[in-house]
Amino acid sequence: MTLPTKIIQACLLCCACLLLPLKAEIAAEQQSFYEQLRYYAEHPLRSDEHKARNPHRNPVDTLLFFDVEPQHQVLEIWPARGWYTEILAPYLTEQGQLTIAHHRQLQLDADNERQRFWARISRQLSDRIQQQPEHFGAVKQLAFDPPELLQLGQEGQYDRVLSFRNAHIWDQNGTLLQSLQEFFRVLKPGGILGMVEHRASRISDISSFAGEGYLDEAYIIMVAEVAGFELLDRSEINANPLDSRDHPRGVYSLPPTLASGSEDRERFLAIGESDRMTLKFIKPEYASPPPYAVQP
Repeated sequence: MTLPTKIIQACLLCCACLLLPLKAEIAAEQQSFYEQLRYYAEHPLRSDEHKARNPHRNPVDTLLFFDVEPQHQVLEIWPARGWYTEILAPYLTEQGQLTIAHHRQLQLDADNERQRFWARISRQLSDRIQQQPEHFGAVKQLAFDPPELLQLGQEGQYDRVLSFRNAHIWDQNGTLLQSLQEFFRVLKPGGILGMVEHRASRISDISSFAGEGYLDEAYIIMVAEVAGFELLDRSEINANPLDSRDHPRGVYSLPPTLASGSEDRERFLAIGESDRMTLKFIKPEYASPPPYAVQP
């Protein structure tokens, strides 16, 4: 027996009315997240130099795209000078928890100049966190330096793992897959890996031009899928169509580094920061560690 059309329409209308308060509640919650993130992105504690990069790095829209909520357990990989840490730490301090995975800080006397540089930067951020507890709260800290230091916590520990412009370094070192496998291991099923990375020029479906510091988007997606992730979404939040990606010093020719010094400085400033991919991966709810995963 088929229900009369009017009864069906009445039922659908009733269901829609019941959903309206829920939609309003979700919208209000999202607005609250937006307001909190915007407040911390413009916070007086942040330096003018850091805040000047907000239009290029789009922190509020980026963190909302990654669905970062105040109650989450969040792991930020290689925070460097703490550009995102300054926003994430106070946002998470009351209900959630921020953990940052530094470069190791015990290499201040290392023979390698790059290791000394990153050890010094990591130490400076640790000192700031200790000196400004009213802003940063209780940020947990650990060392991440693949392949030697690879462990980032317990399996299924985090709701979100976030990486901003790090993947090209792991790729150069031959540890990109290992790193992604570890992110997969420590994420909860249903957890999100958010990645922002300098984007190479795509030449064809199977090739790209990747200057220094740039990576091919399809390549990163492929490696993440090998590690067990599924691509959930991608965004052009951090795209820059002015970036030709063929600069003499690669991405480092552009601000903020401006590696060429005064040479073509105005031209690079006019281009702005690099064209960046923004990728959101999910660890499937049904996921189990793949057989090739890094063992604890």
